[in-house]
Amino acid sequence: MEKPLVYLVLGAAGSGRREVLADLIEGGLGETDRAAMMLCETEASDANAEEKLGVIARWNWIDGGFIAGELPEGATHVFFVADGRRDPIDQCEAFRPWVEAQGGEVARVLLVVNCALAEKNPPLVAWYEACVHFSDVVLLNRREGVANKWLSDFQARFASQFMPCLFEFVRNGRVRNPALVLDPVARRMTHAFDAEQDWIFTNSDGEVIDEDEESGDEDEEIEATPEVDPYFARDAAGRRAKRIPDITKFLEKEPE
Repeated sequence: MEKPLVYLVLGAAGSGRREVLADLIEGGLGETDRAAMMLCETEASDANAEEKLGVIARWNWIDGGFIAGELPEGATHVFFVADGRRDPIDQCEAFRPWVEAQGGEVARVLLVVNCALAEKNPPLVAWYEACVHFSDVVLLNRREGVANKWLSDFQARFASQFMPCLFEFVRNGRVRNPALVLDPVARRMTHAFDAEQDWIFTNSDGEVIDEDEESGDEDEEIEATPEVDPYFARDAAGRRAKRIPDITKFLEKEPE
């Protein structure tokens, strides 16, 4: 049996991720595909939203930065719904090692944006910027009452940064082309989920060079160090070098 494809689903609690996933599963998978969804133990159940989601399993966050849980047996496509009230960077960092240990393959990272929440709270742009950095597809949801100019500016912000991810609108819980969203071709900025480790090569002056670049000095030592995603990097005090807002400060106590 081929490795199950595992999708990481980012987004704040209350973004409508389960509703969107139900549409993706219904419209984007084939008859022989077997879908499963993994929810954090802290997420409340929603029978109406989960009726079309196939097998439901639970995972748990372990202090120290680890995911505890097992991929559902027999599933070909697993949708791992991140804890919408926890730091997404911590979860992204733990995701690939967990998937590999489970014998799965990282397919894509999907981000469901609560546009109404983001428009109401401008500081959350930094939180969404971090999530977009890790995402292959950004799904704009909860757009009722949101100004068209805000939507245009939000997308333009990432277009100006040449982000390779796709942006798609969600209408009434549905996307235009579910198969396109689920196509496991990487379109993310980060290399954190790549199967092979990326390396950074520096010369004796500390300058970054290409792996095959010739310095002209055969005796010069070239140092190779593993590439660290900028959002995973830490300062001398052990804190994230790039910090993002605490999402819980902007959320009401509502189910996903």
